[in-house]
This record gives sequence, structure tokens and C-alpha cells, in this order.
Amino acid sequence: MAREMRLSGVAASAGMAAGTLVQHDVGRLEFAADAAAGRPTDPAHERQRLRQAVDKARAAIADLSAGIEAPAADIMEFQLALLEDADFLSPAINAIDSGAAAAGAWSAMVDAEIADYAAAADPNMAAKADDLADIRARVLEALCGKPRALPPSPPASDGDVIYAAGRMTPSEFLACDPASVKAVAISGGSPGSHVAILARARGMPMLVNCDRELLDAPSGAGALLDADRGCIIVHPDKPQRAAFQRRFARYQNQRKQTGKRANEAAFTADRERVAVYANVDDPSLLAGVDAAPFDGIGLARTEFLFHGDAPPDEDAQLAAYRELINWTDGRPVTIRILDAGGDKAVRGVTVHHETNPFLGLRGWRLYESHPELFDTQLRALARAAVDASGQLKVMIPMVTRPAEMAKFRARFAEVVAAMQANGAACALPALGMMVETPAAALDAESFDADFYSVGSNDLIQYTLAAARDDPRVAHLNDPRAPAVCKLIRMTVEAARARGAGISVCGDMASDPGLLPLLLEAGVREVSVAIAGVAAVKQAVRQWRARTDDAK
Repeated sequence: MAREMRLSGVAASAGMAAGTLVQHDVGRLEFAADAAAGRPTDPAHERQRLRQAVDKARAAIADLSAGIEAPAADIMEFQLALLEDADFLSPAINAIDSGAAAAGAWSAMVDAEIADYAAAADPNMAAKADDLADIRARVLEALCGKPRALPPSPPASDGDVIYAAGRMTPSEFLACDPASVKAVAISGGSPGSHVAILARARGMPMLVNCDRELLDAPSGAGALLDADRGCIIVHPDKPQRAAFQRRFARYQNQRKQTGKRANEAAFTADRERVAVYANVDDPSLLAGVDAAPFDGIGLARTEFLFHGDAPPDEDAQLAAYRELINWTDGRPVTIRILDAGGDKAVRGVTVHHETNPFLGLRGWRLYESHPELFDTQLRALARAAVDASGQLKVMIPMVTRPAEMAKFRARFAEVVAAMQANGAACALPALGMMVETPAAALDAESFDADFYSVGSNDLIQYTLAAARDDPRVAHLNDPRAPAVCKLIRMTVEAARARGAGISVCGDMASDPGLLPLLLEAGVREVSVAIAGVAAVKQAVRQWRARTDDAK
């Protein structure tokens, strides 16, 4: 009997899974040896070969991006943006002009970029090294005519699969069939890597930073992965399997019982109503999703509209906003204007290679650089406001000064007035703002906002100066930190003083374990991940306000 292996890891995506371990190691796709053998080359021919390979890689990424969820599309957008950046490609072109073959020039250039990204102090930049490895392989595959290995298809007889790997790139993860692949364990990586983001978006359990012995475990072995406990057991014995199945059964039963009450309104134990809205990345993801459990949409991101070769026109945007309005069937819909920048690249809009992209041109700060881009979005939203019968709300991201909110309100009013003068059916919706920085929270009462929406992810990392996706400072990125809770409470108090709405739409709102902190701070509206609505409502029902004596 094989010896049981109990290995530790860091949870990147919560959950449990049992299945057959399959080792996945694609290695490095290298160019043909004769391409680097010093043979004379024709620079014009090699330039053409590289450009054709880049075009082929772009087409493959575009195909992979079609119809996937917004976090995945955002990640693949970064790869597309690099392949379309002439400055990014120029070192390889220069090397070809100096006599290098296309494959060798491309490989050397991207290897240097990978090293730069991997060494970056900014963890968001370092996380993109995997994206560079991805496009390195894609272009070499096109140049050499040698397909790289993707995750192997599991034998039908083995059923559910747990993949083990030293690393995994975004496209390798997206190639996994979720019908059979139930979990992933990686010996490297971090909870902030792009693959981890994709795993959380899919709800697939994942461990990263696993013990190196993971790679010695044989394919075909039985395995149990418990991300919540941070462990994977290979060759589990019968008692281990039995104990795991009992925990798994309790976990599934709890989810089932909670799900039965998902359509009911959420009241605290004190019978105080808490509105639970949906976070929506892309209207296409709402197909087949029942709107009944939600009080409306509390955050509709619009970045999905800007993944194509050109920005969407006014009619295309209006169609997408109408999808959201129709899905809620008369309930409120809050749409955020384009939140580009940081780790969300938009071709022709965002700036590549910013020293610190999260403190640079992102969100509202891009407006003055691209007014027509945003004005088109405002026109579409003004038209959608008529369809929503007063239930549409629009908010801006990344504001730190009251003057920015005032400019937004004034510009939106100008856009609506011009449209009405031309006879267009439109209206000015309620206008609000994201609270993502200490500056916005500390001075919230000075902003002319009809409502506030706390983006807890950014608020936490900006308040504590600790990136939420950097494992080296993960212990500092604490949503329970007194400073964070105080800023949320201050925002709630400012909203009440102004008679404005207040909600939380970040990850804190979707975490049942953190929900009591928000309720204690006075929050009575939350916007959550669609899959988490039942658990959040259950947490609301279990909460009771503390009396003065108990505080």
C-alpha cells in the first residue's frame, strides 16, 4: 500500500474536492535548435514570420476570451494589449534586423521581460510574469509549429480530477474542463496570482505554495484537497477518506439548507431589513440566473464592454445596460462607469508600465484624457435611465476630492441637456461614488453624492498600505483592522447625515464571516457575488445587534 502524503499549502480559492491526482507539467516550449545556430537569416522574412505568429497568438487569445467571465477577460486583455504594443515588440524586431532568427529574438526579448516583471516590487506587476510566459509560449507555438502541452484530459474511468503542477498559466487554467477538474494544487504561485483570481471566479478550490513534495506524487493516486484547512492528502487511507466525506457532506448539506431560503428577504435576528444586491461583471453571465434572491444590482461593472478591438458605440452600450435593467424587473440597478487602470488594461486607454499603476491614471482620473470615450458612456446611460423608470443609479470609481464628484455631476448634466435639446429620450440618473480611499471616507460628507458604495478591497489595501495579493504582506491586509472598520463607520455616518444611500460592494460584503463587522458599522445594504447570496442572507439572519451593555 502506498504511503499517505499530507502536504500543506496556502488557500487561494476556498472549498473541498476529492478525486484522482493528475500531474500537469507543460515545461518550456523552446524554438528549434537550428534557429539559434548562427545561420544567415533574411530579416524581412523573419519580421514577417514574427508578425504572423503574433497575429495568430492574438486570435487564439481573443477566441479564448469570448464569453468568459469578466475577471478572466480582464486578464486575457492584458495579454492582448502587450501583443498590440509596438514598443513591447520593438526589441525583438531590432534583434531580427541585427541578424537574429524570429524565434530566438522573441524568446530572448520575452525572457528579459519576464525577469523584469517577476522582480517587480509591485505584486500586481510580478503576477503578470505568468501572462508573459503564456504569450511567450503562444507565439513560439505559432513560429515553430509545435503545440505546447495543455492540461491532459483525465481518463473517463477516473472521474473527478485534482491537478497538481509546479506552475500554471492563465490559459492553461482556462483549458481545464470544470466538469471533471474539481481542484488545483500548485507548488508555486500566490493567492494574488492571475490563476488564483480565475479559480475564485470559477469557484474552483485551489492551493498555492504547496510543499515541493507535491510534484513527486504520482498521477493516478487518490487525493483529497481541503483549501479551507490548507492541505492536500495523497494516498489517503480509509479513515482519512471517511472523515473527509463526513466533513464534505456537512459542508454540502449546510449549503443546501442555506440555499432553500435564498429567495426570502434578509432580516436580522432583530427583524431589521438588510438589502442584498448582486455584483455583475457581464450581463451574459446572468443567463439562467434567477433574479429573485436579489434586491437588485448593487454593482454592475462595465469593463467587459471594452475588451474588443475598438470601444463600443452608444447603441452597443445601451443594449448591455438594458439587459441589466430587464433582468432586475423593476428593481434598482447601479452601474459603475469604466474603471480602467491599475490591473485592468484597456487598449488605447490605459498606460502601460506605470511605476505604480494603482496610484496612477485609473478610474475617474482617466476621464480628462479620454472625454469622448466617457461621454459616449454617459449618453448611453442617460438613455437607459428612461427604461429604468427612475431605478438606475450611476457611480464613478476612484475619486479622492469633492471637486471630482462635482465635475462628474456637472458633465453628466451637460450631456443630458445637449441630448434633450436634440430631442433624445433621456434622463439624469441618481449619481454616486465609490469610496475606495481613506481620503474619500474621511471627507465623505463633502462629496455631492446621492449614494456611496464602499469598495472594501481597495479601501483595505490603501488604508493599510498592503497589497491584498502579496503573500509577503498578507498578514497586514486585514479587513478587521480597526482603521478600516472606523473608515467604513465614518462613511455610513456621513451618508446618513446627507440622507444618501450607503452600501458595501467589495469582498467583505460577500464573506459571511465578515458581514457582522459591516452590520455593526451600520451598513444595511450589501452587494455580493451572485454565488454567495444564500450564505450572506443566512449570516444576516443570525446577526443580532449588541446592546449598549454588551458593547
